[in-house]
Amino acid sequence: MTAPAASSPRRAYWLKTLHEWHWVSSAICLLAMVLFAVTGFTLNHAADIEAKPRITQGETTVPAALLDTLNAEQAKLPQNGAHRTPVPAALARWLAHTWQLDASGQEAEWSDGELMVSLPRPGGDAWARIDLDAGQAEYELTDRGWIAYFNDLHKGRHTGSAWRWFIDVFAAACLVFCITGLFILKMHAAKRPFTWPMVGLGLVVPAVLALLFIH
Repeated sequence: MTAPAASSPRRAYWLKTLHEWHWVSSAICLLAMVLFAVTGFTLNHAADIEAKPRITQGETTVPAALLDTLNAEQAKLPQNGAHRTPVPAALARWLAHTWQLDASGQEAEWSDGELMVSLPRPGGDAWARIDLDAGQAEYELTDRGWIAYFNDLHKGRHTGSAWRWFIDVFAAACLVFCITGLFILKMHAAKRPFTWPMVGLGLVVPAVLALLFIH
């Protein structure tokens, strides 16, 4: 007759521990869960949500000092074919000052007297081209709006390593949230008869949809 009395404190301890892990993990991933849920809907209906890209273009003359630096950099490269190198620091500073383009950490493609820098970003795209012979530069910036921006955050597209780390942490917190929730359900299932039918429904419905309607 002592077993139930002994198990009750142990059950209370594990239930308290699970609740603590459950609410902490839910607090960590709450805002991101809302973001990923909303963008999951917008991605699923991407064809129905019209986006009107805003394109900004510009042209200017490259300063003589910068042009000399770039031509000197090109002279160090093999003469045939296209070559990729990190964007020279002087060019990155000039792009940031002239067109507010962040080229730090990007690659420059050199070919036939031309330098091209691709600058993909969440929710848009950008590029800059420099004619090393004529000393002319042009750029184009495409902004597809906030929905496209958040959709790209959802996919981790062109977001950098910090955001990818955040997604990994968020995914781990979601796993903790779900697993602890499952154990909490198990501990309360005896008093809630609909627990396992609802859990089973959550498993069966996606499986049936995948088997019958996805080809």
